This record gives sequence, C-alpha cells and structure tokens, in this order.
Amino acid sequence: MALKDTVSKMESCLRDICFNLEKAGRGNKAASQRVRKCSIEFAKISKTYRKESVAAEKKGSGKKATTKRKAPAKKKAAAKKKTATKKTVAKRKAPAKRKAPARKTAKRKTTRRR
Repeated sequence: MALKDTVSKMESCLRDICFNLEKAGRGNKAASQRVRKCSIEFAKISKTYRKESVAAEKKGSGKKATTKRKAPAKKKAAAKKKTATKKTVAKRKAPAKRKAPARKTAKRKTTRRR
C-alpha cells in the first residue's frame, strides 16, 4: 500500500467511527458494536501507516531533514550551578519507626459441655 492510500483509509475509518459514535451515544447498540470493530481496524491501519511513514522518511521522500542546534552557553552554566547545589545539600535520614510490641493473647480455658 502507498502512504497516500493508507492515509485515505485512516480518514474514512475515522469518519465511520465519528458517525457511529454519535448513534452509540443515543443508545444504539449496533452502532456501539460498529465503533468497536472500526477502532480495531483503525489500530491495524495506524500500525501500517507508521511502518510506511518511517520507510518513506528513510528513503528521503517527504519532509526535509532538520539540523540540531547547539544549546546556548547560559544554559550550560545554569546546569553547573544546579549540580553544585545538589552536592552541598546533605540529605537527612528519617528516624527509624518503632514497631509496636506484639500483643499477648491469653489462653482461654475451654469447658466441656455435657
């Protein structure tokens, strides 16, 4: 399938979902079933779209490549200051919680009923 065909199938599937979703909101059970069916179909088509779009991007057809920009020097200096302050702050440990002593249960004397 071509990328354009996949896009058109996705659009038609979304239209169907929207149309049936309105009916399902009014209580139409058959429309609810169609929405569930179309959502599964849409998931399959979207996976195909993802594969095709990645392949098209690797080929070079589509959007032009973007270049990465270097971060300004000010941000690097600010990052160094943050790491320096983290090192100087000492973390305090919370005091250990004491466990409550185990309760002793008294043995009950059992009597025989006659």
